[in-house]
Amino acid sequence: EGRETRLRVVLRVRPLTCTETRRGDQQVVHSLGDGAVHVSAARHDATFGFSAVFDAGASQEAVFEGSGMRQLVELAIDGFSCTVFAFGQTGSGKTYTLMGPLAQSDTQPASPALLGLMQRSFTCLLEQSRSRGSDLALSASYLEIYNEQIRDLLSPGPPGALPLRWSKSRGFYVENQLRVEFESLEAIVSLLLQGSRRRRTSAHALNRHSSRSHALLTIHVRGRAVSAHPAAGKGWGLRAQRGGAKSPMAGACPSKQGTLCFVDLAGSERVKETGSSGELSVEANSINRSLLALGHCISLLAKPRGKRTHIPYRDSKLTRLLARSLGGSGITLMVACISPSSRCLSETLSTLHYASRARRVTTRP
Repeated sequence: EGRETRLRVVLRVRPLTCTETRRGDQQVVHSLGDGAVHVSAARHDATFGFSAVFDAGASQEAVFEGSGMRQLVELAIDGFSCTVFAFGQTGSGKTYTLMGPLAQSDTQPASPALLGLMQRSFTCLLEQSRSRGSDLALSASYLEIYNEQIRDLLSPGPPGALPLRWSKSRGFYVENQLRVEFESLEAIVSLLLQGSRRRRTSAHALNRHSSRSHALLTIHVRGRAVSAHPAAGKGWGLRAQRGGAKSPMAGACPSKQGTLCFVDLAGSERVKETGSSGELSVEANSINRSLLALGHCISLLAKPRGKRTHIPYRDSKLTRLLARSLGGSGITLMVACISPSSRCLSETLSTLHYASRARRVTTRP
């Protein structure tokens, strides 16, 4: 607490797709072990180091355990602000890493072996809560940033734009965002799937289910006295509240308040490669601008504290919402996702350089 802590950065290399294999793409990314990865192609020969590297054969469970995600859940329970975000080129496996297969629903759940970091973290959170004998109040909020508009993915009805505010005590926050309380794994997974179905996606040449927005799912963890919630242990239910209103389930003396935020960034993309036009092109430009702003903030944050200039968090809605996670008092895990295909070499190198800079960023939790 209060000590400088580096961002933990891990790398995941997805397998070559059937399409890439059929057209003869070469594999240009190779894991060397001990957190190192080598890129070997014409005029490019470079080695990068990370906290961990997961190659094409790594299971979802291996990524969860090896990335430090379990420790992040425990820190959120202890009252810290924790964030994990996946980034990389469109089609590089970010959403799969966080959520698992896209083809899952309440009636057709994914195979347990394929579940992503989110569902595994929910399970770990509820197990930790029970094993510690603590009584935690858990709630979730889910939003997307689409064309620089913030939209609530849990509110009923058509999603409308929500205002982004700033205060000295809270920093940047979304006003009137719905927060839904949950008490079981079934309830939070249902919220995740419900919100994900409302997220903007489209198909293009590189990805049949390309995310057209950045999505942020935040789990709020609040300690409370055991006697504060008489319905504890009587099954699960959902309760909703707006903004920062006090929950009817809250105890009189909450001891700790932590958060666990999952950020699924829309993938960077080149319009020439995706074949996008019209609305897709507008979306791509908005995505790339916000990712450029994020990359700029990370580059400046990677400099020693004494040599830093002003950090332009206000350049985009995304960087404003991630300000605390990147350069403030949070604890952050970054999962860089890349394709090993020779056809994606330029974007892969860009992601690797991006991730390498992020390793030098420090926060004070």
